[in-house]
Amino acid sequence: MTPTDVHSLVGAYVLDAVDDLERAAFERHVGECPSCRTELDELRETSARMADSTWSVPPPQLKSSVMAAVGRTRQLPPPETIKPERKLRGSRTQRWTLAAAAAVVLAAGTGTTVFAIQDQRVRDQSAIASAAELRQERIQSILASPDLVVRTSPMRGGGKVTVASSATRNASVVALGADSAPQSDQAFQLWSLRGDTATDAGVLAAGEGSAVQVVDGLPGNDGLGVTLEPAGGSKVPTAPLFAKVSLT
Repeated sequence: MTPTDVHSLVGAYVLDAVDDLERAAFERHVGECPSCRTELDELRETSARMADSTWSVPPPQLKSSVMAAVGRTRQLPPPETIKPERKLRGSRTQRWTLAAAAAVVLAAGTGTTVFAIQDQRVRDQSAIASAAELRQERIQSILASPDLVVRTSPMRGGGKVTVASSATRNASVVALGADSAPQSDQAFQLWSLRGDTATDAGVLAAGEGSAVQVVDGLPGNDGLGVTLEPAGGSKVPTAPLFAKVSLT
């Protein structure tokens, strides 16, 4: 890479548009070139100011305005007709113009990306809220069932588990409240119990000491068990049971 090539990298370097080899060469060069250091500092300041507005949606007319400005910009004459001192200034002006235009495009693109991310977050929050509302409606419908049966059991270490079951809904609402929450790498796990068989009925979040869960298919089983498992749950229950609610 020639010295001229290294000088021309200042705009691309500010916009992080260089490869590893070009970045290393320019960083070595800029330590020895006061002119490039000055231009680097000025262009960084300009790019930072132009990026101040990237957190808002770019105006629809931005692209047309930039393209119109490009059309009005006077082009420099061919290099052979320019005197050496003017050629240097022209080269630097061209680099500034290209870098500034790139910064504008970068800012516009960033703004659009941020808008898309924010829009997706709004959609995600809306979906979470809708799911929570449907879950609450289902809990209320189970608790309002005329055949509702409520049973409780104390928990090892303090607290209790309440199971409200509806055979017609074939579902139960399980409310667990422990006096002491598990450690951050452990979680309470629910099990439907039938004879000697225990089937996973849901795992609470790690470190969570209280929760309300809907368990489908629980009515008709012998009981509900609660164990303390590693975060994420286990395939088989770990003894001892922290609680057992009889459903028969």
